[in-house]
Amino acid sequence: MTWQLRRADAGDLDGIMALESSIFGTDAWSSDTMRGELESEHCWYLVAFRPETPAHFDAYAGLLAPQGAREADIQTIAVSPEQRRSGLGRLLMRTLINEAGKRGAQEVFLEVRADNTAAQELYRSLGFEQIAVRPRYYQPDNVDALVLRMTVPERSAGLAGES
Repeated sequence: MTWQLRRADAGDLDGIMALESSIFGTDAWSSDTMRGELESEHCWYLVAFRPETPAHFDAYAGLLAPQGAREADIQTIAVSPEQRRSGLGRLLMRTLINEAGKRGAQEVFLEVRADNTAAQELYRSLGFEQIAVRPRYYQPDNVDALVLRMTVPERSAGLAGES
């Protein structure tokens, strides 16, 4: 499958929120929160779509990485159920990590639900390691968050798990 990635903006809010609410249910962000992310100079969001259907998003992902900051955070990543295990999540993650490095970040952090083993496997394959647990972080589901960290690779070295 071939996807196109482009930087998202507030004009993409409806398409992003359609995925957000269908995938995350009770954990879904509000439209106002997502709009704030899309409009922030410190955030960098992507949408992924097939060239033949540019108005339909298969995935999106976001990064908080102020220019020159040592640390960056993967804010969110969502891949439609039909596109999971296709490499799209890995592509988005690599792109976000690369952008974090361009902005000067040396480390990237993220939180993942303790019950989301598929996402944990992807993140670990990219070089993330668990550093903490946030008990009952995801509400109202009462699910722990695993806090993961990775060191941004040198640009010439490539990312862990890259072929």
